[in-house]
Amino acid sequence: MPINVNDPEYVKAERAYYESESKEEKLTALRKMISHAPKHKGGENLRQKLTQRRKKLEEEIEKTKKKGKGTKQGIKKGDMQVVLVGKTNSGKSSLMKILTNAKLKISSVPFTTKEPTVGILNYNETQIQIIEIPSIEGEDFEKGIVHTADTVVLIAKDFDEFEEIKKLLPIVLGKIVYCLNFSDLLTKKEKRKISAKMQSKKMKFTIISSLPHFDNEGVEELKKKIFETFKIIRVFTKEPGKAKTKRPIVLRPNSNVKDVAEKILKGFSKRVTETKIWGPSSKFSGQVVGLNHQLKDLDTVEFKTK
Repeated sequence: MPINVNDPEYVKAERAYYESESKEEKLTALRKMISHAPKHKGGENLRQKLTQRRKKLEEEIEKTKKKGKGTKQGIKKGDMQVVLVGKTNSGKSSLMKILTNAKLKISSVPFTTKEPTVGILNYNETQIQIIEIPSIEGEDFEKGIVHTADTVVLIAKDFDEFEEIKKLLPIVLGKIVYCLNFSDLLTKKEKRKISAKMQSKKMKFTIISSLPHFDNEGVEELKKKIFETFKIIRVFTKEPGKAKTKRPIVLRPNSNVKDVAEKILKGFSKRVTETKIWGPSSKFSGQVVGLNHQLKDLDTVEFKTK
């Protein structure tokens, strides 16, 4: 005997399911139907049918995704790589536009982003590679990029959405920053309450608005939080008699002079006859050091070559 479900959230999700044009949209609506389906024994048959339907949809989406593998252009990983992860319409593209120089399409239509977009965030004299990838619940989601990224920024429209995103996340090797978007929709009291909750969970987080007419509230703090996730040192180089470079070389902590030379050009360290340094690791300006000298953040290195 068919069961009549009166839960308004279920009815709303069911309507969205039948009006959906893509499999991803259907899957999202179907998951909501399952979460709001009756939990009593009489609803057991309904839940079973919905679950079977969900599994079938997931299989179809996965098959489509596998067929498309190998056709996307590879992305060369930068020294500092960040990937933006979120559900559809979470504001990823708007945030990407604010953070970087990337040109992209911004739309309220679900699943607008179909492939990864790469941009550069210039911050603290470094270039940070930012990648926006398709929505996490869609068939174009890039698990591999998320798995290997140095930092993952999770973008959500409300606090509970973070848990939904984390359930869909692959294994993340890098650091995670939580970014709650659309702060313009929150009162000061709501912001304080959410901040307290995130602090109690020891989450590295920011609350932002990616809308320009709200002055991109919290975005500068987000840039700072992103930069702080990287364990790096910045080393400037110079030629004798010339000014140091405007942009530093990015290296891992405990790197030495030889690492800088090899970063400039493989085999370059063999051509070095003398090295001078200025900065935190030097005893005095222009100190002559060897290739094994360990460097510190914001050092400047001058090479003389054969």
